Amino acid sequence: MAFEPVLTKNVGRPESWTLRSYRASGGYRALKKALGSMTPDEVVTEVKNSGLRGRGGAGFPTGMKWSFMPKDTPKPKYLICNADESEPGTFKDRLLIEQDPHLLLEGCLIASYAIGAACCFLYIRGEYVFGVRRLEAAIAEAREAGFIGKKIAGSGYDCEIVLHVGAGAYICGEETALMESLEGKRGYPRLKPPFPASYGAFGCPTTINNVETLCNVPFIVERGASWFTAIGREKNTGPKLYCVSGHVKRPGVYEEAMGIPFRELLEDRCGGMLHADRPLKAVIPGGSSVPVLRADEAMAVLMDFDSLAAIKTLLGSAGVIVMDTSTDMVEAIWNISRFYAHESCGQCTPCREGCNWMHKIIGRVLSGGGRPQDPDLLLDIAGNIAGNTICPLGDAAAWPVQAFVGKFRSEFEDYIAGRRSSPLALAAHGH
Repeated sequence: MAFEPVLTKNVGRPESWTLRSYRASGGYRALKKALGSMTPDEVVTEVKNSGLRGRGGAGFPTGMKWSFMPKDTPKPKYLICNADESEPGTFKDRLLIEQDPHLLLEGCLIASYAIGAACCFLYIRGEYVFGVRRLEAAIAEAREAGFIGKKIAGSGYDCEIVLHVGAGAYICGEETALMESLEGKRGYPRLKPPFPASYGAFGCPTTINNVETLCNVPFIVERGASWFTAIGREKNTGPKLYCVSGHVKRPGVYEEAMGIPFRELLEDRCGGMLHADRPLKAVIPGGSSVPVLRADEAMAVLMDFDSLAAIKTLLGSAGVIVMDTSTDMVEAIWNISRFYAHESCGQCTPCREGCNWMHKIIGRVLSGGGRPQDPDLLLDIAGNIAGNTICPLGDAAAWPVQAFVGKFRSEFEDYIAGRRSSPLALAAHGH
């Protein structure tokens, strides 16, 4: 039986991005319910009971994160919506922002009410120019209708939403670098502790949630935690957006119950592999920063947090990158490592030096100058980056290298032995 869309139910409706269309489909009812008949603590409890886990990558329980916000503090409290969707292979938040911006705004307002914030900063990546325009228009509509500002929806609750456009740095998707950028500084990640809930944006208590996470909140408030827990499986509940790209017949964003088998996602939703004579070779299940899977691993796994963790990878942002047998895995990891070497902020020595070093070694292998010890050297460098940096970008750069070398080592050895050559050789060698 096909899954009934929840998060994407308005996508495709005429002018779905407008307030008129959103309200016609029941929009802002959940906000009115929260403000009119629920205390902030009751909203937090409902989200806790739903089992909603963060959809930005880490999968941390959302209600628990909200409960970390101190109740008694003289400082203002802030909610930040992280719309800096810059993970390669990921484009689900973009769909929600462009096609249903009021759903995101409603989620932001309910979450702000729950944690006691009177201001929400919506931080969006600069490349999402069209999404910025849609959000600007939606914020203006919502303010004029009384859903943003003073005495929202006739209640005693006041809340502002401030849209902040980033400058296109991958590192600013990391929550503490995002806060530094929001404050007008270089996007360097912060050491933790202190954690954002105690010392966040502008030195004030702050909660940070991803776009897709916040878009789930209105449905939980309106339909109840038990409805949400009935979708998916234990500890992996609710609807989930999967971004599928690569060698499939129908790439795109697919909304399914959390935990759909990868085989079903590939064959039933995406129409199977793009070329019948090129079977599946590998899958990156959660954006370019997570360990790659061989075809046999992917075809047997459920697409949820715990099932993927059990085979030593991550759901991450659910950016599913599908590769067929025509894919050169050394070329693929060279491209990925080039991205992380470019996007490292340079604050930590292991990441700053290690990312460039890995990229150069892979380029050397690709260009025919590889050495027999290079695969082990790559594993050694990656092992000294992972877990040794201020933020997870080091892990994001190291884990793919470890998995590609570990699972497709023979392809590296073929290059080193001269049994294979690449048209990317000149580029890999720096020309």
